[in-house]
Amino acid sequence: MNPRLFIGLGALLLVSGPVRGSNVSTPLVLWHGMGDNCCNPLSMGAIKKMVEEEVPGIYVLSLMIGKTVTQDTESGFFMDVNEQVAFACNKLAQDPKLKAGYNAMGFSQGAQFLRAVAQRCPNPPMKTLISVGGQHQGVYGLPRCPGESSHICDWIRKKLNSGAYTDAIQKHLVQAQYWHDPLNDDLYKQHSLFLADINQERVVNETYKKNLMSLEKFVMVKFLQDSVVDPVVSEWFGFFKTGQAEETETLQESALYKEDRLGLAEMDKAGKLVFLATDGDHLQFNREWFNAKLLPYIR
Repeated sequence: MNPRLFIGLGALLLVSGPVRGSNVSTPLVLWHGMGDNCCNPLSMGAIKKMVEEEVPGIYVLSLMIGKTVTQDTESGFFMDVNEQVAFACNKLAQDPKLKAGYNAMGFSQGAQFLRAVAQRCPNPPMKTLISVGGQHQGVYGLPRCPGESSHICDWIRKKLNSGAYTDAIQKHLVQAQYWHDPLNDDLYKQHSLFLADINQERVVNETYKKNLMSLEKFVMVKFLQDSVVDPVVSEWFGFFKTGQAEETETLQESALYKEDRLGLAEMDKAGKLVFLATDGDHLQFNREWFNAKLLPYIR
């Protein structure tokens, strides 16, 4: 997530007043995207502040993966995703304010990481998961890297193109762990350390399915002009059809849905899946849109 994305939003915080309420609110957990951190005042810090203003009294935890903000940013590039998820699960379990449950909002890659939390760590219980530009079927391309991290992303692109599924790159490069190559489907299923596991590509883990289905709502936001995520339909759990990288399929057309390996078809029928779209680039939105579209799910 680009640290500059919310400069406009930061200005809006000064002119848009909060919507007051008296009910005790469910806590909210945030997980940032690539190149960002828990506490950047122009991105996640602004989101946290905005939610606290709009929902007085709400407890908002913006996850820091590591002991410092710098370490948190670096973790988004280089720390094994499964270790990050375990770290987050432990942090959530130790927070007494989350004991009765919480809502979660993930931005970009933070969204699929929070889905892994929902599937692997049911205590404390996640109630609603909001995915803001998350890539739930992974990515096959890194067309534009966000902001000041562009030099790192150029290096990442080279590594992914040279061998995303080698042990060394899988273990030490976050983006490789949700790299989904439709031209080498067997290789992806065999060697993806993170995405293939949480998407039930090798075996069906009934616990994963049960835990995800326990969500009250799973909200997915797609950015229609997204220049970072390829393919964009991954933000709605779609992807390229296997064997080529041009024609895409929706979640409902996929084997994952038809075989219902994650319970998404059943959730869809029960009205638990929510698909939202906004006409902007990756993670580009304003406070008015946030309040109208996302705030109702976290009040």
